[in-house]
Amino acid sequence: MKQGMIQLYTGDGKGKTSAAVGACVRAAGHGWRILFLQFLKSTSTGELEPLQKLGVECIRPSSCEKFVFQMNEEEKAACRKEHASLLEAARRAAESGAYDLVVLDEAAGAVQTGMLHEEGLLSLLKSKAPATEVILTGQGASDKLKKVADYVSDIQNHKHPYQQGIPAREGIEY
Repeated sequence: MKQGMIQLYTGDGKGKTSAAVGACVRAAGHGWRILFLQFLKSTSTGELEPLQKLGVECIRPSSCEKFVFQMNEEEKAACRKEHASLLEAARRAAESGAYDLVVLDEAAGAVQTGMLHEEGLLSLLKSKAPATEVILTGQGASDKLKKVADYVSDIQNHKHPYQQGIPAREGIEY
Protein backbone atom coordinates (compact mmCIF):
# COMPACT_ATOMS: atom_id res chain seq x y z
CA MET A 1 0.00 0.00 0.00
CA LYS A 2 1.33 3.42 -0.91
CA GLN A 3 2.03 5.95 1.83
CA GLY A 4 0.09 9.19 1.40
CA MET A 5 1.95 12.20 2.74
CA ILE A 6 1.21 15.86 3.40
CA GLN A 7 2.89 18.51 1.26
CA LEU A 8 2.84 22.22 2.09
CA TYR A 9 3.78 25.01 -0.33
CA THR A 10 3.91 28.34 1.53
CA GLY A 11 5.74 31.67 1.48
CA ASP A 12 5.25 35.02 -0.22
CA GLY A 13 6.69 33.98 -3.59
CA LYS A 14 4.92 33.14 -6.83
CA GLY A 15 4.37 29.50 -7.72
CA LYS A 16 2.57 27.76 -4.87
CA THR A 17 -0.59 27.02 -6.84
CA SER A 18 1.47 26.30 -9.94
CA ALA A 19 3.45 23.67 -8.01
CA ALA A 20 0.21 22.06 -6.81
CA VAL A 21 -1.23 22.09 -10.34
CA GLY A 22 1.97 20.49 -11.62
CA ALA A 23 1.64 17.75 -9.02
CA CYS A 24 -1.95 17.17 -10.23
CA VAL A 25 -0.77 16.88 -13.83
CA ARG A 26 1.88 14.34 -12.84
CA ALA A 27 -0.55 12.34 -10.70
CA ALA A 28 -3.21 12.39 -13.46
CA GLY A 29 -0.59 11.02 -15.82
CA HIS A 30 -0.36 8.00 -13.52
CA GLY A 31 -4.12 7.54 -13.38
CA TRP A 32 -4.63 8.96 -9.89
CA ARG A 33 -8.06 10.11 -8.71
CA ILE A 34 -7.70 13.80 -7.78
CA LEU A 35 -9.79 16.41 -5.99
CA PHE A 36 -8.61 20.04 -6.32
CA LEU A 37 -10.33 22.47 -3.91
CA GLN A 38 -9.61 26.19 -4.02
CA PHE A 39 -10.11 28.53 -1.09
CA LEU A 40 -10.15 32.35 -1.43
CA LYS A 41 -10.53 32.13 -5.22
CA SER A 42 -13.80 32.40 -7.10
CA THR A 43 -12.79 34.63 -10.00
CA SER A 44 -11.68 33.12 -13.29
CA THR A 45 -8.25 31.44 -13.33
CA GLY A 46 -6.58 29.49 -16.10
CA GLU A 47 -5.78 26.25 -14.29
CA LEU A 48 -9.26 24.80 -13.77
CA GLU A 49 -10.28 23.94 -17.33
CA PRO A 50 -7.07 22.04 -18.16
CA LEU A 51 -7.25 20.17 -14.84
CA GLN A 52 -10.85 19.18 -15.54
CA LYS A 53 -9.85 17.94 -19.01
CA LEU A 54 -7.35 15.66 -17.25
CA GLY A 55 -10.16 14.26 -15.11
CA VAL A 56 -9.39 16.28 -11.98
CA GLU A 57 -12.49 17.15 -9.97
CA CYS A 58 -12.38 20.87 -9.08
CA ILE A 59 -14.38 22.68 -6.40
CA ARG A 60 -14.15 26.35 -5.47
CA PRO A 61 -16.20 28.95 -3.60
CA SER A 62 -18.64 31.28 -5.33
CA SER A 63 -18.87 33.93 -2.60
CA CYS A 64 -15.27 35.17 -2.44
CA GLU A 65 -15.01 37.49 -5.41
CA LYS A 66 -12.84 40.02 -3.56
CA PHE A 67 -9.66 39.89 -1.53
CA VAL A 68 -10.51 39.46 2.15
CA PHE A 69 -9.24 42.97 3.02
CA GLN A 70 -11.79 44.38 0.52
CA MET A 71 -14.78 42.50 2.03
CA ASN A 72 -17.31 43.94 4.42
CA GLU A 73 -18.36 41.89 7.46
CA GLU A 74 -21.37 40.36 5.68
CA GLU A 75 -19.19 39.22 2.77
CA LYS A 76 -16.60 37.79 5.17
CA ALA A 77 -19.31 35.83 7.01
CA ALA A 78 -20.61 34.37 3.73
CA CYS A 79 -17.07 33.45 2.69
CA ARG A 80 -16.35 31.80 6.06
CA LYS A 81 -19.54 29.76 5.81
CA GLU A 82 -18.73 28.57 2.29
CA HIS A 83 -15.14 27.77 3.28
CA ALA A 84 -16.38 25.65 6.19
CA SER A 85 -18.48 23.67 3.69
CA LEU A 86 -15.49 23.29 1.36
CA LEU A 87 -13.36 22.05 4.24
CA GLU A 88 -16.03 19.52 5.18
CA ALA A 89 -16.12 18.26 1.57
CA ALA A 90 -12.32 18.00 1.64
CA ARG A 91 -12.41 16.12 4.94
CA ARG A 92 -14.93 13.59 3.62
CA ALA A 93 -12.85 13.12 0.46
CA ALA A 94 -9.54 12.74 2.31
CA GLU A 95 -10.98 10.26 4.82
CA SER A 96 -12.87 8.18 2.26
CA GLY A 97 -9.88 6.91 0.33
CA ALA A 98 -11.84 7.64 -2.87
CA TYR A 99 -9.10 10.05 -3.98
CA ASP A 100 -5.39 9.43 -4.29
CA LEU A 101 -4.63 13.16 -4.09
CA VAL A 102 -6.56 15.97 -2.42
CA VAL A 103 -5.30 19.52 -3.01
CA LEU A 104 -6.38 22.36 -0.74
CA ASP A 105 -5.19 25.39 -2.69
CA GLU A 106 -4.89 28.55 -0.56
CA ALA A 107 -5.96 26.72 2.60
CA ALA A 108 -3.05 28.19 4.58
CA GLY A 109 -3.97 31.66 3.34
CA ALA A 110 -7.60 31.08 4.27
CA VAL A 111 -6.47 30.24 7.81
CA GLN A 112 -4.18 33.27 7.94
CA THR A 113 -6.98 35.63 6.86
CA GLY A 114 -9.52 34.15 9.28
CA MET A 115 -11.68 32.58 6.59
CA LEU A 116 -10.96 29.03 7.76
CA HIS A 117 -10.42 27.52 11.21
CA GLU A 118 -7.01 25.95 11.57
CA GLU A 119 -8.29 23.30 13.99
CA GLY A 120 -10.59 21.91 11.29
CA LEU A 121 -7.77 21.82 8.79
CA LEU A 122 -5.44 20.05 11.23
CA SER A 123 -8.20 17.57 12.05
CA LEU A 124 -8.60 16.77 8.34
CA LEU A 125 -4.86 16.13 8.03
CA LYS A 126 -4.86 13.79 11.02
CA SER A 127 -7.90 11.82 9.81
CA LYS A 128 -7.02 11.42 6.12
CA ALA A 129 -6.87 7.90 4.69
CA PRO A 130 -3.32 6.49 5.00
CA ALA A 131 -2.81 6.24 1.21
CA THR A 132 -4.22 9.69 0.38
CA GLU A 133 -1.69 12.39 -0.49
CA VAL A 134 -2.71 15.92 0.56
CA ILE A 135 -1.22 19.13 -0.79
CA LEU A 136 -1.81 22.47 0.94
CA THR A 137 -0.83 25.86 -0.45
CA GLY A 138 -0.99 29.43 0.76
CA GLN A 139 0.95 32.22 2.38
CA GLY A 140 1.51 32.38 6.09
CA ALA A 141 1.35 28.72 7.02
CA SER A 142 1.52 28.36 10.78
CA ASP A 143 4.12 26.38 12.68
CA LYS A 144 1.40 23.82 13.47
CA LEU A 145 0.78 23.21 9.75
CA LYS A 146 4.50 23.04 9.06
CA LYS A 147 4.96 20.51 11.86
CA VAL A 148 2.27 18.12 10.61
CA ALA A 149 3.46 18.30 6.96
CA ASP A 150 5.92 15.77 5.57
CA TYR A 151 7.18 18.21 2.91
CA VAL A 152 7.44 21.97 3.46
CA SER A 153 8.49 24.24 0.60
CA ASP A 154 8.85 27.89 1.53
CA ILE A 155 8.67 29.84 -1.73
CA GLN A 156 10.20 33.27 -1.24
CA ASN A 157 9.71 36.41 -3.29
CA HIS A 158 12.95 38.17 -4.21
CA LYS A 159 11.65 40.19 -7.13
CA HIS A 160 8.24 40.52 -8.78
CA PRO A 161 6.87 42.81 -11.53
CA TYR A 162 4.01 43.80 -9.18
CA GLN A 163 6.61 45.74 -7.17
CA GLN A 164 7.14 47.93 -10.25
CA GLY A 165 3.40 48.53 -10.64
CA ILE A 166 2.78 45.83 -13.25
CA PRO A 167 -0.57 44.16 -12.52
CA ALA A 168 -1.21 40.41 -12.54
CA ARG A 169 -1.08 39.03 -16.08
CA GLU A 170 -3.55 36.56 -17.55
CA GLY A 171 -1.90 33.22 -18.26
CA ILE A 172 0.96 33.93 -15.85
CA GLU A 173 -0.47 34.95 -12.46
CA TYR A 174 -4.04 33.75 -13.05
